[in-house]
Amino acid sequence: MKRIGLFGGTFNPIHNGHLRAATSVLEGFGLDSLVMIPAAMPPHKPSKNMASAADRLEMTRLAAADFENLVVSDVELVRSGPSYTIDTARYFHERFDADTQLFFILGADAFLEIDTWKDFEELFFSIPMIVLDRPGGRRDTSASFSQEVETFLIARISENYVPAEDGLSFSHPRRQTVYLFPGQMMDVSSTWIRDRVGRGEMVTDAVPRKVEDFIRRKGLYR
Repeated sequence: MKRIGLFGGTFNPIHNGHLRAATSVLEGFGLDSLVMIPAAMPPHKPSKNMASAADRLEMTRLAAADFENLVVSDVELVRSGPSYTIDTARYFHERFDADTQLFFILGADAFLEIDTWKDFEELFFSIPMIVLDRPGGRRDTSASFSQEVETFLIARISENYVPAEDGLSFSHPRRQTVYLFPGQMMDVSSTWIRDRVGRGEMVTDAVPRKVEDFIRRKGLYR
């Protein structure tokens, strides 16, 4: 069975932290490929200092080009309206047959507000999730990553989620499994990169060179 990860985001801009997360999950979960999906109109993020969808798509393609198993989809750009994850999940379920296992990949910050998303209940029935422990992405730093996710799942999603003995996954009798990926992610953010670009500073240490060249050539975030 083929295993494919779906990794969405604004990618405004895509940076080395996104790429490390993507390649780490690819290896850690034995995925055959990972699809990076830039959002056209993110319903949960303000549009201030947002590069155009076309520019964010091109930056994502430039960044992924050097990785054999990373591919980029424009599905959320060609679809009209806000970029709802449930619509993207439905699209990929229709595209692939029963011999393909899909996984939805997201950071802890996004996961801990997933109950505010459109049709979020359907997501838990339709696709397993891989939650990344991103730096600064959690609310309760006094609890472990596993403890915080477990508390959220039981309180906001379903009290029938049960943790595995190693604390790295949560199973449910009817819903899809939620997996944790506690690997060390890079402490870098798109906001920090945009701020540096706005001050005229170099960001070579945070984004691929081709992405930095594109940002400067297009005059983004200035």
